[in-house]
Amino acid sequence: MNLAPPTVEYGLLSPMLIVLGAAIVGVLVEAFLPRRRRYAVQLTVALGAQVAALVTVGKEWLDLGESAGRTAVMGSVAIDKPALFLQGTILVIGVLGTLLMAERRIASEVGAEQGASGLDAFTPQASAVPGSVAEKLATKAGIAQTEVFPLTMFAVAGMMLFGASEDLLTMFIALEVFSLPLYLMCGLARHRRLMSQEAALKYFLLGAFSSAFFLYGIALLYGYSGGLSLGGIDDAVARGAGNTTMALVGVALLSVGVLFKVGAVPFHSWIPDVYQGAPTPVTAFMAAATKIAAFGATLRIFYVALPGLEDDWRPLMWAIAILTMVVGTITAVSQSDVKRMLAYSSVAHAGFILTGVIALNETGLSATLFYLAAYGFSTLGAFAVVSVVRGADGLEETDMSRWAGLGRRHPLVGVVFSLFLLAFAGIPLTSGFVSKFAVFKAAAEGGATPLVIVGVCASAVAAYFYVRLIVLMFFTDPPEDAPTVVVPSSLSVATVTLSAAITLALGALPQPLLDLANDASRFVR
Repeated sequence: MNLAPPTVEYGLLSPMLIVLGAAIVGVLVEAFLPRRRRYAVQLTVALGAQVAALVTVGKEWLDLGESAGRTAVMGSVAIDKPALFLQGTILVIGVLGTLLMAERRIASEVGAEQGASGLDAFTPQASAVPGSVAEKLATKAGIAQTEVFPLTMFAVAGMMLFGASEDLLTMFIALEVFSLPLYLMCGLARHRRLMSQEAALKYFLLGAFSSAFFLYGIALLYGYSGGLSLGGIDDAVARGAGNTTMALVGVALLSVGVLFKVGAVPFHSWIPDVYQGAPTPVTAFMAAATKIAAFGATLRIFYVALPGLEDDWRPLMWAIAILTMVVGTITAVSQSDVKRMLAYSSVAHAGFILTGVIALNETGLSATLFYLAAYGFSTLGAFAVVSVVRGADGLEETDMSRWAGLGRRHPLVGVVFSLFLLAFAGIPLTSGFVSKFAVFKAAAEGGATPLVIVGVCASAVAAYFYVRLIVLMFFTDPPEDAPTVVVPSSLSVATVTLSAAITLALGALPQPLLDLANDASRFVR
C-alpha cells in the first residue's frame, strides 16, 4: 500500500508558525540566557513575532482578493477571511495583552518595602509554596517573572489555529495548545497566591472535563460521518447517512466544549473565580482573546459542519442564549467586587454574541465578528484600568465600595473606565452600541425576534450595574483610606490608551471595521 506524503503549505500557515516559533525561542531563552537579560529579550521576541504575524495576516487577506479562501495541510486548516479576521484580532489583543503583562514598574509609595513591587503582577517564583522562605527570598531579590511571555505565545498560536480549524481533530489540538498555558498563567499571581492557585486548579479541572466532552463529541460525529472534516460532516448530514441520534448526541457534547470556553450558562461557573484569582493582566488577555477564539470555532462548527441540523440545535442554543443573558445580567447586579462584576458581565455578553451565532446567516457571521473585536478591546482596557487601582498596602483594590470617589480624585482614570463600562452597556457612540445593534439585527433577520427582545431587556438591566459604578466613582464621597491610582509605565499607558481609542472609534466611526467584517462573511467549504 502506497501512502501519499502529507503536504504542508508553510506560506499559508506563516502567521501561526511565526508565533509558535517565537514561543519556542522563548523557551530556549528561559533555559540558556542569564536571568537579568531575559526580560528584554522575551518582550522583544513576543512583540516582534506578533507584529510580524499581523503583517503576514494582512498580506494573506489581500492575496485572497475575491476568493472564498483556501485550505492547508490536506484540508485541516482553513485560510479564509473569517479565519484571518479572527487571527488579526487575536494578534492585536495579544500585542496589547503582552504590553500589559510586561508592566514591571516598582512604586515605593504603594508599599514596595513590604514586597508589593508596584505593578508587577507575577510571582517571582511560581514553584515556591505561598508564604515560604523561598518565595520571600525571591521577592527580596527582585526576580522578574518572564516565563509568562512564551506561555502567552503558545496560547496565541493555539487561539489562531482554533478558529481556523477545518477538521475536529485539529480543533481539539488547538484547544489544548491554548488552554494548557492559560491554566498555568492563572496561578502566577504575585499576591493572594492561594486564591490564584485555586483559580488555576478550578480552571484546569473544569477545563479537562470540558475537553473530555469535546473529544467524546468528536468520536460520535466521526462514527456518524466516517470522517473528521467539517465539510465531510455537512455532506453526511445532507445525504442523511448514518444514525441521526448519534450525530445529535455528538453535537451536544461538542457544544459543551466550546460553550465552556465562551462562558455560556450553565458552563460558566469557572469564570468569576478564575477572573478574580488570576493575575489581572492574564485575566484581561484571557477574557478578550479566549472569547474571540472560542466563538470563532463555534461559528465554524455551526455554520460549516452543522447547518443541515439547524432545526435540532437552534432550539437548544436559543435556551442557552436566553439563560446566559438572564443569569449573567442578574448575577452581576449583586456583585460587590469589580473583577467579579466584569466576569459576570462577560457571561452576559456571551449570551448577546450567541444571538449572532443563532442567526445562521451572513449578516450574523459578520455581526458576530465585529462584536468579538469590539468587545475584546473594551474588556482588555477595563481590566487594565483595574490593575492600577491600589490600596495602601500596594495590593489591587477591587472592592466596589472602595472605588467611591475614585473619579473625583483621578478624573482621567474615572473617565476612561466609564467609557469601557458604557461600551459594555451598549450606550450610543461606543463600540458596544454598534455591536449589539448588529447582532440583534442579524438575529431578527434570522427569525429569532423573541431572542432579540430578551437581549434588549437584559441590556437595559445590565446598564444599571454599569451606571451604578460610574455614579459611585463620581458622585459618592471617598472613604478615609481611599485607594489610589499607581502611575504605570508607558507599556500599560499604551494598552489603556489604544483600547479606549479603539472603543471610541468603533462607536463613532465603525464603518471601516464593519466593512472588513462584511467582507469576511463567508467560510471556505
